[in-house]
Amino acid sequence: MRIIMWMGCIAAIVSGAPAQGNQVFTPVDIRHVRVGGEIGRRIDVTVENNLLAMDLDGDFLKPFRERTAGSGYIGLGKTLDALARLAYYTEDTRVAKKKDGVVREILALQGPDGYLGFFKEEARLRSLWDIHEMSYLIYGLLTEYELFNNEKALEAAVKGADYIVNGWQAEPERTTSNWDITVYMGATGIEPTLLRLYGGTQEARYLDFCRDFRKLAAWDGLIVSGRWGPIQGHIYAYLSRCLAQLMLYDIAPDEGLWTNTRKALDYMLKGEGLTIIGACGQHECWHNTQEGAANLGETCATAYAIRWWDDLLRREGSALYGDLMERALYNALFGAQSPDGRRIRYYTPFEGPRVYHRGDTYCCPCNYRRIVSELPRMIYYTSDDGIAVNTYTPSTATLTLPSGAVVKIAQETAYPQNGHVAIKLTPASAQEFTLRLRLPRWAAKPEITVNGELWSFEHSPGSFLAIKRNWQSGDTVNIDFAPTLRLVKGRAAQAGRAAVMYGPLVFTLNRAHNPALQEADLRMITIDPATLSGPVPDDSVHPGGLSCSVKAWQTTHWYPQATHDWEVKLTEFTDPGGEMTYFHVPNPNDPALVDDAW
Repeated sequence: MRIIMWMGCIAAIVSGAPAQGNQVFTPVDIRHVRVGGEIGRRIDVTVENNLLAMDLDGDFLKPFRERTAGSGYIGLGKTLDALARLAYYTEDTRVAKKKDGVVREILALQGPDGYLGFFKEEARLRSLWDIHEMSYLIYGLLTEYELFNNEKALEAAVKGADYIVNGWQAEPERTTSNWDITVYMGATGIEPTLLRLYGGTQEARYLDFCRDFRKLAAWDGLIVSGRWGPIQGHIYAYLSRCLAQLMLYDIAPDEGLWTNTRKALDYMLKGEGLTIIGACGQHECWHNTQEGAANLGETCATAYAIRWWDDLLRREGSALYGDLMERALYNALFGAQSPDGRRIRYYTPFEGPRVYHRGDTYCCPCNYRRIVSELPRMIYYTSDDGIAVNTYTPSTATLTLPSGAVVKIAQETAYPQNGHVAIKLTPASAQEFTLRLRLPRWAAKPEITVNGELWSFEHSPGSFLAIKRNWQSGDTVNIDFAPTLRLVKGRAAQAGRAAVMYGPLVFTLNRAHNPALQEADLRMITIDPATLSGPVPDDSVHPGGLSCSVKAWQTTHWYPQATHDWEVKLTEFTDPGGEMTYFHVPNPNDPALVDDAW
């Protein structure tokens, strides 16, 4: 049986999702999608300047050959997962060659007992991160099997999973006794991996391990703010386990399995746990002060939040999740990568300088590659009655509807740098179906035409607009979201300040673009909302980028209204030199300031 249900088609088998009456979406096979724009460029530079430029042999595979480590983490499995997806998506022979080499090496190095890690014998299973490393290696092998039908990869995945299941259950206390963190953090990835394996093999031992031994259904994930004690507030581990609970829900529906997901959503959206750039957390853990410096926005947490929101979007059909994905994608996620694609950050603060991770291994660089490899399946979805467009970006796709009808869809747009989107539909033959378009929360009522004729609809921001009709080959839908610059009020630690946004894009201040501010304290800047202008085309950060400007003065001036000290240039948040996102405003209750979209 091919393992497909736990990868991209899980939503198709949901029974009794909590939000009744909503559409359930199914993603598209990534080989049937081609993506352009900034998303496509990020995929391309991740392949060309990151995956193909890394020293896979020396940095990733060498430790697995030596097996002398007593601690540490590499992230080989995460990288294999990305390699497999990107080899499948791009059909690039260079990527396939790299992927095939890694797979061959892993298969050759697997021990007779099934061990897949790089630890010395006495440290295996019991040392922190060994189960974590092996879990993602098994996951990557399952991706290799699913996409390339590699039976040997499946066999190795089964042997590796049995090594963990049998060994951990044989000595449960001894296995985790030396871990000084929560067990679910130390074993991040084990339950999603084993449930995915169960979904394809139907071997009950993997389900039993997750449900009974690991007590997945009974897990009560505490939302603990800050990094202290056993680090219960670790976001990446928490969201990974939320995803595992939702996978278990598909096997044995129980509303309690949604409890931790709902708690996390409430904390993010109602408890100040999500920042303006779509990132959350300080030093990997939950945080709700809205402080933006230092260890804000672990890349692993951003990647998992996007994956989790995508899962929720497919289950519930709520455009809210698409809005959240979009915000995180264009700001926190792409801000974590150098514009040329070569370097990746562990943290991406919106206040103060940002630094890149020291190398290519470890969790954040590897999780970044994984989520980038998944982006092509977050553009379009099919539903019981048609197609949903979640992400606006230049792209093409071939979709097969549940009826068996084949529809080609293409977008022409410079979104999010402007708000015009043209969608051309080419069904194999005239076909009645529903086209759903995400209407972002930030946008006023857009103008939408179908074949040049204005489409009348009742606007509901943050929803999917459903256009049901008999579609003919060549039919075109034009959308004009008409974004404008807006000043978004700061919250909590940012109260009394404002950030500049345009559509989903957040703007930042880079000293390099503002010579007069080289020595200035960037927290002591007050901007004049009436002077905000732009945006204008600016390729300094990436091709097709934007910048804007606003006049400002030093906050400590006695009579600030009398003069403007500077005209400040702001660039998109992905500008690697960006240091400041929120600025003082003279009147924090100025009607020109708006609340954030959530």
